[in-house]
This record gives sequence, C-alpha cells and structure tokens, in this order.
Amino acid sequence: MENMTMKRYIGTKIITAQPMNRADYNTYRGWVLPSDENGEDEGYLVEYLDGGKPNDSRHTGYISWSPKKQFEGAYRESSGMTFGHAIEALKKGHKVARAGWNGKGMWLGLVTPQDDTVTGGQIEFVLVGLAGKVGPCLPWIGMRTAADEFVPWLASQTDMLSEDWRLVE
Repeated sequence: MENMTMKRYIGTKIITAQPMNRADYNTYRGWVLPSDENGEDEGYLVEYLDGGKPNDSRHTGYISWSPKKQFEGAYRESSGMTFGHAIEALKKGHKVARAGWNGKGMWLGLVTPQDDTVTGGQIEFVLVGLAGKVGPCLPWIGMRTAADEFVPWLASQTDMLSEDWRLVE
C-alpha cells in the first residue's frame, strides 16, 4: 500500500453502551479470551442502533466492544450534549431539549418538507390574504412550547455554547 493517502473523518452516532472489560465481553459473547489479549482491559459493550444487522440475539442492533480510551474519546452521554451534537441528533430524527428550560414538555424537532415528488418542493400558504406558491420548502427547527404549540425556533448564543442538551424520548 505505497503512497496511500488517508482522508480525515468525523463521526456522530447515537448508541447504547455499558462499561465492560474485555474478559467479561468475551464471556458475554460466549467466546474464549485469546491468550494474547488482556482480559482486564477496561472498555464498553457498545450497541449500534443505526440499522446494522444484529449479531447477537439478545440485542436489536450490532454489538461490539470498545476500549475505554477510544470510547470516551468518541462518545459522551446524550444527557450532556453540545449544540453540535444536538443538531446532529435532530438530523437523525430525534427530539432534543436543554436541561435548564423552564417549561414542561418543551423540545425541538427538525421540520422537513413533505415528499418533494408530490409537492415539487413547493408549499401553498396564505399570507395576509395573498395565496400562492413560493420556492422550495427548506428544513427548519421548531419548538414545542410549554403551551403545547409548535413554533419556529432560533438559538441564542447561550444555547449554542451550552453542553446540557439531551435527547427527548
């Protein structure tokens, strides 16, 4: 592999995991720990829920083991996400909220246009008695308010710099 050029990548996945050393993971999978591996290595049992084919009947997603250092360098709990992580979660169809929001039941969701093959990317609306079609409907972020309304939302600088974003089930 001479002159191989590696590209740089960054990943964002939403997974489930629990701490588990290498020996316990091998036991969990019904495997014998290879003699050249340290069973005391700290790490995590990881389940990928993004459509990978299940490889263990006890799980709905693909499972694997990750060393602690690599896992903790790539993942953080979803109850303490950055704004960037929250945006990625929105793009994957999840709802998100800030931990400190005062209103009950408040969350954000990504609003996307309906099937463009049906609407041609156009939406109809009435604005002060002026009916007509406008250009393509682009995605936008909306908020479910404490009053159970759904309105367009804009982030403040505090929202963008906060690390208290969480997934909403």
